[in-house]
Amino acid sequence: MTTATMMDVPLTIDQLIDRAERWMGDAEVVSRRPDRSLHRTTYRAIAQRARRLARALVGAKIRPGDRVATLMWNHAEHLEAYFGIPLAGGVTHTLNLRLHPDEIAYIANDAGDRILLVDDVLYPLYEKVVASGARFERVVVVGCARDQYEALLADAPDDAMLPTLAETDALGTCYTSGTTGKPKGVVYSHRSTMLHTIVMLSPDTLGLGRADTIMPVVPMFHVNAWGLPFAAAMTGAKLVFPGPYLDAASLLELLAGERVTIAAGVPTIWLGIREALDAAPGRYALAPGLRMVVGGSAAPEQLIRDFDRLGMTLLHAWGMTETSPIGLVSRVPPQLADADEALRYQLRAKQGVPPPLVDVVVRNEAGEVAHDDRTSGELLVRGPWVSGAYVGGHSPDRWTADGWFRTGDVARVDAYGIVQLTDRVADLIKSGGEWIASVELENALMGHPAVREAAVIGAPHPKWSERPIAVVVLKPGQTATTDELRAFLAVRFPKFWVPDAVELVEAIPRTSAGKFKKTELRDTYRQYFDSLA
Repeated sequence: MTTATMMDVPLTIDQLIDRAERWMGDAEVVSRRPDRSLHRTTYRAIAQRARRLARALVGAKIRPGDRVATLMWNHAEHLEAYFGIPLAGGVTHTLNLRLHPDEIAYIANDAGDRILLVDDVLYPLYEKVVASGARFERVVVVGCARDQYEALLADAPDDAMLPTLAETDALGTCYTSGTTGKPKGVVYSHRSTMLHTIVMLSPDTLGLGRADTIMPVVPMFHVNAWGLPFAAAMTGAKLVFPGPYLDAASLLELLAGERVTIAAGVPTIWLGIREALDAAPGRYALAPGLRMVVGGSAAPEQLIRDFDRLGMTLLHAWGMTETSPIGLVSRVPPQLADADEALRYQLRAKQGVPPPLVDVVVRNEAGEVAHDDRTSGELLVRGPWVSGAYVGGHSPDRWTADGWFRTGDVARVDAYGIVQLTDRVADLIKSGGEWIASVELENALMGHPAVREAAVIGAPHPKWSERPIAVVVLKPGQTATTDELRAFLAVRFPKFWVPDAVELVEAIPRTSAGKFKKTELRDTYRQYFDSLA
């Protein structure tokens, strides 16, 4: 029997940062500070400081597998923690600063976080988290007047021995947003993270390279900023962090001033960018062909068209905390490059196909659905960076007997093998025994020239069980009547799909991940049709 003769080199994060230091050490890492100034450093300095942080943590008796939490915006010190904590054998736990303090406290205690790194500007939030019951053995403040982080690095023992890492070791943990019960923990390994990072670079995934300048607008506490900090370090690409300033003007200033070539964020970020560009044409000299990855929730087709008009490209991707997160990426197949424009935009607005090493299937009660772009089922996914369990063994029913993760997303597949998510299982509206997909109605409404955002929910109805209600935010300076918006949908969908009511509002509530908070909307409109009883 012939055996393989390849070296057995573990896939661990130290290889990534060592390579960045040795071969791309001069590449820049730029951070927006709370005082709006720009801080500039390099991968070489990041690597050296990350090792000092690792030695300091070992000196503080952090043991392999211990959780070290961060409560921080996107900046260079957070990147140092991304590498320094796992180099010490610890597990980086990024706390979501947009959650309620009670939720943050629950998550920190559930994870067993021992040490917390917290931004000085977030110290008031930290105090509320502690008041809600969170307990940390040690807290290190980063930045500004109360800074303790630099002293921690300066006092790192030079003789502290860093552990030898295994690719199966835990690297980081994130918690789900808790939209279906208590937040649940997902733990990423060195191996899963390294494989996810390598595949992110491929041309059919995000196509990242050393010549890029990458700006993660998506927070580093949101599924590791979709893996972009690791991918940037792996390629040696310049990295730009926006800090706490996520308004359109601040982001555009960075996009233009740092010549960013690819950025990533949720649809609300790009809606604001589009409006700012339309309001001040020619004001910002952006890098030609700027690519923008959009995820977190579906981007309407009209937004994709608008950015093409502006000379920029919006790239649709889908993922979850449980998938590290990249599970689908939308690109038009090469054989359709010259196809009808309407078809190409329709395909780009879908979630796409899985990247290498990830497999997906759409199943309903009858089995795997036909690729007919009509038959729906639940999206299931598996792969080397897909979680096989939650911390503590919660919700084992999320995994099938044959090893697939049940996403809770309703999807269908077209003849080209491209997946489109049509709704969350929990958000489907059942009216008169028939299903209505809220996301499809939302995306159609956001194609109306006067509509900025739209969310559709089902409200209890005395006759039909549920009927859809559309909650709509209009663009600044635009007008539209509710009858006009219902008529706009009536020519596109079956009659029973058209919402019985359209409510015009100033803003739609959102979750910490930027998704529509439909639980709150359903509570608000729960008695909407009671008068019909």
